[in-house]
Amino acid sequence: MFILLKKLFKFLVYTSLVFILTSSVCHMVIANASKTQLYDTVKTIPKTKVGIVLGTSRLLRNGTKNLYFYYRIEAAKKLFDAKKVNYLILSGDNRVDEYNEPKDMHDASLAAGIPDSCMVLDYAGLRTFDSMVRCKMVFGQDSVIVISQEFHNARAVFIANKIGLTAFGFNAKKVTTQQTTKIKIREFFSRTKCILDIYVLNTKPKHLGKKIKIG
Repeated sequence: MFILLKKLFKFLVYTSLVFILTSSVCHMVIANASKTQLYDTVKTIPKTKVGIVLGTSRLLRNGTKNLYFYYRIEAAKKLFDAKKVNYLILSGDNRVDEYNEPKDMHDASLAAGIPDSCMVLDYAGLRTFDSMVRCKMVFGQDSVIVISQEFHNARAVFIANKIGLTAFGFNAKKVTTQQTTKIKIREFFSRTKCILDIYVLNTKPKHLGKKIKIG
């Protein structure tokens, strides 16, 4: 019995090490592949017809404002005011009636002064992968500015590169006070899943549907 437990322990240790090493490689591959396509300033980023704001919850579980959400809306407003984008796709999760990221982004963007006529809501952006594929396949875009925090933009732009969508990431303001450790851990494993989706699993978005024309 002791020998079996010892072997099991060794197996778990080796498996964990391999997984961590693989995840670390995936993390670095995505970071290095997309870093030249990420921008911190409005002035330097190329102009595109459409920007895509990647969704997140408006509020944290404790009921306070989610700064990741509001900083993305702020970044989208900067791009729109500078005429770097003419339209915005607000892509997020709406798999249940009680949770609607696109509508929350729409309401916040409207309050920020972005015209309703310049916004398109994508209710099927269940994951970053889905949002980027739908941007190309459903909304018919060949180029786009992705609007999120830098760590998220890196993965979104990497996906775009692999599906033939020209993408530039506009980095929203960093969040340093809310769930930063949790977000970093989640992103670490999300990048591993991203590599698997593209190179191993040949993943498809959960929903595609008919094409939607913008503008």
